[in-house]
Amino acid sequence: MLHGDRTAVDVLKAVGDQVSFRPDKFIPPVSIIWKHINTAGMVVKAIEWDEGESLIPNPRFKDITTVDEKTGEINITNLKVEHSGVYTIDINSKEQEQRFILTVMEPVPKDPVIEVEEIKDNPDVVYLACKYSETIIWNNSAGETLKISKLHPTGESITVEKNEGNPDNVYTCTLKNRVSEETSDPVYKRDLFNEAVSDRGFVIWIVIVLICMAFILLFLFIPSLYGYCAEDVQKMTVID
Repeated sequence: MLHGDRTAVDVLKAVGDQVSFRPDKFIPPVSIIWKHINTAGMVVKAIEWDEGESLIPNPRFKDITTVDEKTGEINITNLKVEHSGVYTIDINSKEQEQRFILTVMEPVPKDPVIEVEEIKDNPDVVYLACKYSETIIWNNSAGETLKISKLHPTGESITVEKNEGNPDNVYTCTLKNRVSEETSDPVYKRDLFNEAVSDRGFVIWIVIVLICMAFILLFLFIPSLYGYCAEDVQKMTVID
């Protein structure tokens, strides 16, 4: 890329990555100064080499920046968003034409989670929601890209209907930006609607157990009641 009469190199990195910039033209130097122009236009020295010493006058680059005095290459580790901007190099007090444009972005969140949103008026339909501010890609087990159903303030969702499609379908969402992407754990369609069925089954099972216990207690109680009544009758007979 050209900026006026200067050659520029665009580099895109994620937070936590490292980057190296190396000038094309390099002669044995007396001094090297790498400068950083941030996105607000402020210019600071990133690192300076002079007479065999490396100096880092700006705290933003402390402990993460080195320079190779033999090649002029600068290396920055553990990048942050604030390291975005334009980098230039002065060799022997002369600014070089070459420009390095660095953009540092946050990677997408790790281990994205699919949230299940139930619809009160229709137990046979659910929304699967994945929340992210940039690109979200929905896929099923057939590898098909699915259309979104509705937008959320912080993401988007798809609709899954109990009575449509293969019950063995699997759904995933992938979060993606220009520096990284992450895919969620799969969600199985057969698990989305089993919970309500399982709850009903559990209630039915409890009712059956209670009825059985009632019958058992009843059968245990009746002989005792019969014996008690028979004993009272016998006593009454003796008294008479």
